[in-house]
Amino acid sequence: MVRPMKRTVAGLGLLLTGVMLMPTASAENWPGWRGPRGDGTSVSTKVPISWDATTGKNLLWKTPLKAKGHASPIVHGNRVYVVGCLKASQERALVCLDAHSGRILWSRIVVTSALETKHRLNSFASGTPVTDGKVVYATFLEVGSKKVPAPNVGNKRLITPGKMVVAAYDTAGKQLWLTRPGEFVSAHGYCSSPVIYEDLLIVNGDHDGKSYIVALDRKSGKTVWKVDRKYGIRSYVTPLIRKIDGRTQMVVSGSQHISSLDPRTGKQHWIIEGPTEQFVASMVYNGNLFFMACGFPTYHVMGINPRGSGDVTKTHVAWHARGAKCYVPSPVLVGKYLFVADDRGTGNCFDAKTGKRLWQDRMGRHYSGSLVTARGLAYFIADDGITKVVKPGPRLDVVSENKLGEFTYSSPAIAHDRLYIRGEKSLFCIGSETAAGR
Repeated sequence: MVRPMKRTVAGLGLLLTGVMLMPTASAENWPGWRGPRGDGTSVSTKVPISWDATTGKNLLWKTPLKAKGHASPIVHGNRVYVVGCLKASQERALVCLDAHSGRILWSRIVVTSALETKHRLNSFASGTPVTDGKVVYATFLEVGSKKVPAPNVGNKRLITPGKMVVAAYDTAGKQLWLTRPGEFVSAHGYCSSPVIYEDLLIVNGDHDGKSYIVALDRKSGKTVWKVDRKYGIRSYVTPLIRKIDGRTQMVVSGSQHISSLDPRTGKQHWIIEGPTEQFVASMVYNGNLFFMACGFPTYHVMGINPRGSGDVTKTHVAWHARGAKCYVPSPVLVGKYLFVADDRGTGNCFDAKTGKRLWQDRMGRHYSGSLVTARGLAYFIADDGITKVVKPGPRLDVVSENKLGEFTYSSPAIAHDRLYIRGEKSLFCIGSETAAGR
């Protein structure tokens, strides 16, 4: 009886140690585009479901931002990072704030250049930065005075070509490196959110020219690999990386196709042609299928089996729907449900397994921000700053409707049981007094 008891006590000790070392839901960071898993999901069980920033309900702090933009905030530990543009001085900035108080700790000018031509719904700082907690990576477009005829547009006009700028800063605001890994031209302007994978920083360079995806060495900024995109058409999709059946896949839609690449080398695993020309929304994965929503000029939602090789256009599309006009907002999965927000303000709910649309209802004024989920609920944030929290099910069930008091074109971040929302003028922190550490 002694030995089993010793083993039991030892095993219990190891279990308790493991539990102590595991990150808790409240300690989860939001280190890059769409959070720690790149898909808009949060494990928080205490993030608010209801708030009203106009009355102060569950508003912890609100900080005015001089540097404007549509990039999402990111959060790591007690730091929040946002990027923005100071239009009067034509400066693009990386800004660091205290996550608990909203106090601005430092601001650094990454690049100064002329303001690029862009779509009216884009901004001059739309690419969300990413961090590992030690280094923060940001990217912008640098243009000069030169103008060229806009490629791939219906109305002829002149636009500003330029170069992608990627920079790395430590948490004290010191620049570690800055590089220009490729050219970029688009009538819609620039937006690319970097992704960290092992010792690489991967950036999507889909544009209306010789487009590419590039992987940089995170320590030096030097190019490790750079692969051409098949068609060279503007798209703004952030890659999603998952390991499936022993094969690491980086899936990305855009430039008139959907593809899976090896993030270590850029080598292609599989490709699906089409189904349209331009893409913005990032993909999501439920352990069985990838889900894609797009686009322009036609609209599609797809469930894709990722276990093929080569051209799988005709063999690995599990289902295909065409009734949801989603171009910009990225979808989110909540259990067996796939939620998709139309740009026009309509919400959709699909059965993720079959692709059957369970409901479609008017939800908001217009959607630019991507969906997020926590506590088994989906958060739909409209451009007018009103967020509707929805309970999954066969019919629309709105749990709460929440006011921000500002327009917003940014996607929310959820970290440490708090919700961070970037408005046109301010950064808001929504949470309880407990979440604030008070």
